[in-house]
Amino acid sequence: MRDDFPFAAVIFDMDGVIVDTERYYWDELRIFADRLGIDVTDGELDAQVGQSTQAFLRMLVDWYERAGRGRMTVDEASRTYDAWAQTQECDYAALLNPGVHEGIAGLKERGVRVALASSSPLDNIHAVLAACGLSDAFEVIVSGVDFTESKPDPDIYLHTLAKLGLPAGACCCIEDSVPGIAAGKRAGLTVFAKREERFGFSQDAADAIIDRVDDILDAAPRLFG
Repeated sequence: MRDDFPFAAVIFDMDGVIVDTERYYWDELRIFADRLGIDVTDGELDAQVGQSTQAFLRMLVDWYERAGRGRMTVDEASRTYDAWAQTQECDYAALLNPGVHEGIAGLKERGVRVALASSSPLDNIHAVLAACGLSDAFEVIVSGVDFTESKPDPDIYLHTLAKLGLPAGACCCIEDSVPGIAAGKRAGLTVFAKREERFGFSQDAADAIIDRVDDILDAAPRLFG
């Protein structure tokens, strides 16, 4: 029984919602750019928050050329970044956002299905979930790498809805970034944004803003019940 919860399923973003990796990646990208001799502004780093891997690699190609380092392909950019990333270790468990376990447990107690739709590669998704004790938490997991374009393109959410067998009107998502919010809205979902005020972007396009993931347990019935 869903009691008074107004949605049959909640689809989670991962970075910024489940784990507070956005700031971690921001700092790591600054170090990576510095080591390559690429001068990037805080605004340019802010613009990468919520972007897909594909979009980031295209931006890296542009940064590399702008720095006078020559022209690289997207595949070369991917190999360059991946080689560096493999030397870095992230304690994902330490970045788990408050209220995630409580929110997922509360949704399941209400009979609400939970899914994950992340722009991150699938191996990274599984590593994060394993570190955070969430390997078996989600009925459906979809990676944006499987699509030509990820968020803000809605395909990742449309595919997740298809795997759930549910219409968009019966579901909501929890996002944090501008691309993620846009993808959810374009897919026809009700969008909850987990509050994020560190990177200078607006979450006003979301239908509601919550401070913690488990806030959705009260906010959804109150606002949309």
